[in-house]
Amino acid sequence: MEGVTDAPMRAVQGESGVFTFGVSEFLRVAQLVPPKHVFLKHIPELIRAARTASGMPVQVQLLGGHPGRMAGAALVACELGAGAIDINFGCPAKTVNRHDGGATLLKFPLRIREIVAAVRAAVPNDIPVSAKLRLGWDTLDAIDENAEMAAEGGASWITIHGRTREAGYAPPIHWGPIGRVRARLKIPVVANGDIWTRDDFQRCRDATGCRHFMLGRGALANPGLAMQVAIELGLRARGAADEVDWAALLNRLVVCSREHYDAEGGRLLRRLKQWLSLAARYGNFTGFEAVKRSTTLGELMRGIDQPSHSGCVAVPSN
Repeated sequence: MEGVTDAPMRAVQGESGVFTFGVSEFLRVAQLVPPKHVFLKHIPELIRAARTASGMPVQVQLLGGHPGRMAGAALVACELGAGAIDINFGCPAKTVNRHDGGATLLKFPLRIREIVAAVRAAVPNDIPVSAKLRLGWDTLDAIDENAEMAAEGGASWITIHGRTREAGYAPPIHWGPIGRVRARLKIPVVANGDIWTRDDFQRCRDATGCRHFMLGRGALANPGLAMQVAIELGLRARGAADEVDWAALLNRLVVCSREHYDAEGGRLLRRLKQWLSLAARYGNFTGFEAVKRSTTLGELMRGIDQPSHSGCVAVPSN
């Protein structure tokens, strides 16, 4: 989700009021512990107690393979106000993996335990430390040992994406192993991967037995999905059907982007098209063909506002 779920997008998603928390894009910890200004640039929510303007908590996600530097970075994040630290052992990007980060650590279970333990020891006891994993590098059953190592290291909970690194994002998704880990571990397990619709959520819940779920691309493709899941989990009362107002959402992303980055039009236009393309490919947005060749923000927004290209999506109430 790097480059997609940045601070402006987190601000927009948080305004729905249905997410328990958000997770920042990963901050790389390479040869040096990042200085404070780098944390504040990438995770500006730290200036308001690690919350978006609407109050959604944002956890600081770190990526790296050196236990000491990861511990040092976690401590800096806590000094700046982080309320939770998440460690990325799941990113499948080749560049990241070549530099000892993300999913490459799945090949070394003992290192997972060492990194989690170092971060856990470095931060205050009341700060949760969690870990995000895939099922393995190239085998599904690697998750059993890797999850155990994360738990032994002191993880407060783990999130598992139901694919290997080698699979990338290609189908199929494997929710079964997540359920096997959940049944064995004594810490919460968060299920993740291919939850695009309410039906997908129900199948994932049945397959894993999980009570906790992470939405990534699905929440962007269908902005009403988080509310549907919250209703299914009993976190929100069932109500009348709502509509996803794409014009309003896109306008909010423009406003939030300018507040955070003083972003120029070309960058914003690309971001909006990126979001709409994802929604057209994986969600129910129907107006992308009408706006994908827009050359200005105004042209794109006028296309979205046309009744025949509104791309509104009905959110079922039951």
